[in-house]
Amino acid sequence: MPKFITIGYGDREGYDRTPQSIKDVAHEQDAKLASEGALMGIAGTPVQVRNPEGAGLVTREGPFMKTALPVAGFAVIEADDLEDAIRKVSQVPCAVAHGVVEVWPLK
Repeated sequence: MPKFITIGYGDREGYDRTPQSIKDVAHEQDAKLASEGALMGIAGTPVQVRNPEGAGLVTREGPFMKTALPVAGFAVIEADDLEDAIRKVSQVPCAVAHGVVEVWPLK
Protein backbone atom coordinates (compact mmCIF):
# COMPACT_ATOMS: atom_id res chain seq x y z
CA MET A 1 0.00 0.00 0.00
CA PRO A 2 1.39 3.48 -0.82
CA LYS A 3 2.85 5.52 2.04
CA PHE A 4 2.48 9.24 2.66
CA ILE A 5 4.26 11.65 4.99
CA THR A 6 1.99 14.20 6.59
CA ILE A 7 3.14 17.41 8.24
CA GLY A 8 0.71 19.15 10.54
CA TYR A 9 0.99 22.87 11.19
CA GLY A 10 -0.91 24.60 13.95
CA ASP A 11 -0.62 26.69 17.05
CA ARG A 12 -2.10 26.63 20.51
CA GLU A 13 -4.34 29.64 19.77
CA GLY A 14 -6.10 27.88 16.88
CA TYR A 15 -6.38 24.67 18.86
CA ASP A 16 -7.79 26.44 21.93
CA ARG A 17 -10.49 28.28 19.97
CA THR A 18 -11.77 25.06 18.38
CA PRO A 19 -14.83 23.61 20.15
CA GLN A 20 -14.00 20.63 22.37
CA SER A 21 -16.49 18.37 20.56
CA ILE A 22 -14.63 18.93 17.27
CA LYS A 23 -11.24 18.33 18.92
CA ASP A 24 -12.56 15.10 20.46
CA VAL A 25 -13.55 13.76 17.02
CA ALA A 26 -10.19 14.86 15.60
CA HIS A 27 -8.28 13.02 18.33
CA GLU A 28 -10.39 9.93 17.62
CA GLN A 29 -9.23 10.15 13.98
CA ASP A 30 -5.60 10.34 15.18
CA ALA A 31 -6.22 7.23 17.30
CA LYS A 32 -7.76 5.45 14.30
CA LEU A 33 -4.76 6.27 12.13
CA ALA A 34 -2.42 5.00 14.85
CA SER A 35 -4.44 1.78 15.14
CA GLU A 36 -4.00 1.33 11.37
CA GLY A 37 -0.22 1.47 11.84
CA ALA A 38 0.52 5.15 11.24
CA LEU A 39 3.77 6.34 12.78
CA MET A 40 2.82 9.61 14.47
CA GLY A 41 4.48 12.13 16.70
CA ILE A 42 4.34 15.66 18.04
CA ALA A 43 7.14 17.86 16.74
CA GLY A 44 9.89 18.77 19.18
CA THR A 45 12.63 21.37 18.75
CA PRO A 46 14.43 20.79 15.46
CA VAL A 47 18.17 20.72 14.83
CA GLN A 48 19.65 21.50 11.43
CA VAL A 49 22.46 19.15 10.36
CA ARG A 50 24.95 20.04 7.65
CA ASN A 51 28.19 18.47 6.48
CA PRO A 52 29.20 20.49 3.41
CA GLU A 53 31.29 18.33 1.08
CA GLY A 54 31.97 16.02 4.03
CA ALA A 55 34.34 18.65 5.44
CA GLY A 56 32.84 18.93 8.89
CA LEU A 57 29.64 18.59 10.82
CA VAL A 58 27.76 21.79 11.60
CA THR A 59 24.57 21.83 13.67
CA ARG A 60 22.23 24.65 14.49
CA GLU A 61 19.13 24.65 16.66
CA GLY A 62 15.87 25.74 15.11
CA PRO A 63 13.92 25.07 11.94
CA PHE A 64 15.38 25.56 8.48
CA MET A 65 12.00 26.26 6.88
CA LYS A 66 9.88 29.20 7.89
CA THR A 67 6.09 28.91 7.97
CA ALA A 68 3.13 31.01 9.07
CA LEU A 69 2.24 28.34 11.64
CA PRO A 70 4.69 26.18 13.60
CA VAL A 71 5.14 22.53 12.72
CA ALA A 72 2.99 20.62 15.20
CA GLY A 73 3.62 17.01 14.20
CA PHE A 74 4.36 14.38 11.62
CA ALA A 75 2.89 11.07 10.56
CA VAL A 76 3.66 8.35 8.07
CA ILE A 77 0.40 6.80 6.92
CA GLU A 78 -0.68 4.20 4.41
CA ALA A 79 -3.53 4.94 2.02
CA ASP A 80 -4.90 3.54 -1.22
CA ASP A 81 -3.97 6.71 -3.11
CA LEU A 82 -3.54 10.46 -2.61
CA GLU A 83 -7.28 11.06 -2.39
CA ASP A 84 -7.57 8.43 0.35
CA ALA A 85 -4.64 9.99 2.25
CA ILE A 86 -6.31 13.41 2.01
CA ARG A 87 -9.56 11.96 3.30
CA LYS A 88 -7.78 10.30 6.23
CA VAL A 89 -6.04 13.48 7.40
CA SER A 90 -8.90 15.87 6.71
CA GLN A 91 -10.32 15.24 10.19
CA VAL A 92 -7.15 15.26 12.34
CA PRO A 93 -6.52 18.03 14.89
CA CYS A 94 -4.33 20.26 12.72
CA ALA A 95 -6.81 20.15 9.84
CA VAL A 96 -9.84 21.06 11.95
CA ALA A 97 -8.26 23.37 14.56
CA HIS A 98 -7.35 26.27 12.26
CA GLY A 99 -4.12 24.67 11.06
CA VAL A 100 -3.15 22.81 7.92
CA VAL A 101 -1.83 19.36 6.99
CA GLU A 102 0.50 18.74 4.06
CA VAL A 103 0.43 15.30 2.43
CA TRP A 104 3.59 14.14 0.66
CA PRO A 105 3.56 10.89 -1.34
CA LEU A 106 6.61 8.69 -0.76
CA LYS A 107 7.94 7.25 -4.00
